[in-house]
Amino acid sequence: MARSDDAYGRMMWDLHCGIPAREIVERDDGCISAGKSRVYFEPFSEWPAHHQESMNHVSGRVLDIGCGPGRHAIHLQQEGFDVMGIDASALAIKVAREGGLRKAGVLNVTQISYRLGEFDTLLMMGNNFGLFGNLKRARWLLRKMRNMTPSSGRIIAESRDPYTTTSKAHLDYHETNRRRGRFPGQLRMRIRYERLVGAWFDYLIVSREEMAYILEDTGWRISGFIPETGPAYVAIIDKT
Repeated sequence: MARSDDAYGRMMWDLHCGIPAREIVERDDGCISAGKSRVYFEPFSEWPAHHQESMNHVSGRVLDIGCGPGRHAIHLQQEGFDVMGIDASALAIKVAREGGLRKAGVLNVTQISYRLGEFDTLLMMGNNFGLFGNLKRARWLLRKMRNMTPSSGRIIAESRDPYTTTSKAHLDYHETNRRRGRFPGQLRMRIRYERLVGAWFDYLIVSREEMAYILEDTGWRISGFIPETGPAYVAIIDKT
């Protein structure tokens, strides 16, 4: 049913089938963490306040990038929006379709282009600003996104300020990244589930100030943050 490296997708499928599962994240320094995976299936009423408020900034046709099992996309579809969800995991897309998402496809973020059509809102929730990976790839993708959106186009993207941590393991990792010429919050990680091990990938966690820097000269600007302070936040990003 699942590719041998689609640990994330298999975890989503098991959760969809009612089997308890937890997301295990392995970082390239050996740090291991376990997340609360049921969050991917929570109804709108149980979403964090900044997720709920961010939905008020959605307009027009929507592309949910890294949609996973589709909680944001399905909610917006129920609200009457024309939504397409994409994810690199075939099993996650299968779960999204079974959950009711009418338009869903297996696609990596690097494969997006104007060939998908024009979208008014590009959604990157669940810390999915991280999918940009690094500065060079982020700016390349942001320019591609300009070609997929009208003059009123918008990106709604979530991240988390990496500097709010007090963990020595995380602070040491920040310092290692600085020595390597990377953003302190630039992660090299993979997902594990049972005997499945996903491929390594870069995931970019940034502060509000770092996000603004990444957007420079890309044709996008930050219109506001939800909330203005605190660790987790959503950025409303509009064309310049």
